[in-house]
Amino acid sequence: MTMLRFDLRLPEFATVTRTDQYHACLDMCRWADRVGFSGVIISEHHGTPDGYMSAPVTLASAIAAATTKVSISISALLLPMHDPVRLAEQIVVADHIARGRVILILGTGYRQEEFDMMGIKFSERLQILEHHVAALKQLFTGEYVEIDGQKKRVTPTPHTPGGPMMLLGGSGEAAARLAARLRIGFAAADSNPMIANWYKEECEVVGFKNGYVMVPERLGFIHVSEDPERDWDIIGRHALWDAQSYAAWQRPRQSSAVTVRGAMTIDDIRASGVYRVLTIDEAIDYAKAGRLILHPLMGGLSPEFSWQSLERVEKYVMPALG
Repeated sequence: MTMLRFDLRLPEFATVTRTDQYHACLDMCRWADRVGFSGVIISEHHGTPDGYMSAPVTLASAIAAATTKVSISISALLLPMHDPVRLAEQIVVADHIARGRVILILGTGYRQEEFDMMGIKFSERLQILEHHVAALKQLFTGEYVEIDGQKKRVTPTPHTPGGPMMLLGGSGEAAARLAARLRIGFAAADSNPMIANWYKEECEVVGFKNGYVMVPERLGFIHVSEDPERDWDIIGRHALWDAQSYAAWQRPRQSSAVTVRGAMTIDDIRASGVYRVLTIDEAIDYAKAGRLILHPLMGGLSPEFSWQSLERVEKYVMPALG
């Protein structure tokens, strides 16, 4: 699996402009499509000082228009933040532009500030998520359906019969079992190997035979370099900011494979294993093992610097995969 991921955050010290960052994202997606990457992953948060991507379906449509082959995963689409009818309409459009390449990994959200901003009670987020999952499934039929006592309809029907693939994103046993009860897949945020067992057990209980579960590796950033020490001098500041700012959002019992808690120095980041600068040979080994997930604009890295890594991937890594 060869993937690009983007959250499009910019720290205050970044030198790239917001507009140039967005255009670099699209250029990199075109590159990934051309060289044979399997997919692109984009994320969602709201009202953050760093401008975290807040309109993922819009960006997914833009990526779909710029590409022809890569899958486009929204991970995670914060479902309680959206009106289900308007969201379904936007997803249908994106699904048609992508010719069925959109994948929805649904999240409940966990930042209190976002719920306050949207006027949603934090305590009701799971209830809202379950309601919206059921609503999306109905709305993707294109028929009139009753939601909250009112007739609703979304047209046209999606390119993908029944709508794009949906998975629940989350960590822990409760989330895994909820995904099975919702009769959708599960994309674990945590690398705990027990998660797959919990999900499959609950699928058996509820009689859901089409279950699908993904468990990630503890790996959030890869840069391919001819001189790792030289490039760490550039990457370190961005990676430390990325890790510290993201960890500050996490709730006490929340678990994520790409969260580095308590990092105080660049050495802490390097020791975590979440951020890795690899030689070309190391990158080839990772790619052959199916683990080449790149985050080229991480922490506001300049596109010019990040393209150096992507060019090495194209010249040396992709040919080695046959």
